[in-house]
Amino acid sequence: MRKRGEGACLICGRPIVYSEKARQMECVMCRRQFESHAGCEDGHYVCDECHGAKGIQIILEGCKSCTSKNPVEIMQRLMEDPYIYMHGPEHHVMVGAALLTAYYNSGGFAAEGAAGTRTNADQSDMRSQRETFENALEEMKSRGGEYPGGSCGLWGCCGAAVSAGMFMSIVTKATPLTGKSWGLSNRMTAEALRAIGELGGPRCCKRNSFTAAAAAVKFTEENLGVRMERKEEIRCEFSGENRECLRRRCPYYGGCD
Repeated sequence: MRKRGEGACLICGRPIVYSEKARQMECVMCRRQFESHAGCEDGHYVCDECHGAKGIQIILEGCKSCTSKNPVEIMQRLMEDPYIYMHGPEHHVMVGAALLTAYYNSGGFAAEGAAGTRTNADQSDMRSQRETFENALEEMKSRGGEYPGGSCGLWGCCGAAVSAGMFMSIVTKATPLTGKSWGLSNRMTAEALRAIGELGGPRCCKRNSFTAAAAAVKFTEENLGVRMERKEEIRCEFSGENRECLRRRCPYYGGCD
């Protein structure tokens, strides 16, 4: 496979360009037709499903075997895999999956209700919690996989923030008809989106993912009583792969000018 780099075309390596108006495009991998705003300079288009399929599989496998309580640390490990590209819709699954993993490893699924009161779990309880966690990861794959790439700019709502909201929805069992959990899920997305928006553009899936996860750690402890671990300093090692990097204007910039 082509070495990842700079959010470029997976086929030829040339830059991705965006148009204001969607147009009919054929995915060069699955040959299906889509309405899309994006394509590379040479006209190649890869649909979200084909772009993220292998990466999402790696995300779920990595989360199931991970023992970390820190969602940013979990994401940093996952991001080292060559199938997690610099930018892409796989991040819309990764943020929520990393949060679910850290939440589970922090005893979140052993909590009773939104207050987060712990139970003394026997082996049966532990198996049940494990099953709940793995089912939650599959649900995160389903929901996050539906959120389209490029929405940060085209819809004004970054998928990393929405992924944090999906995490909150899954753990609180929110639906369109629930009360408190519905509110928590929307507030979670809003908190993550506010933090992402304050940093400004252009897009960076790594920066936005770190920001959404950090907001979710704080929000989850305050509202569910489950304390995941957080890093005092987040250092990004991907600036060399991102031609739009904010560099020293990014709080996570780990490169050198």
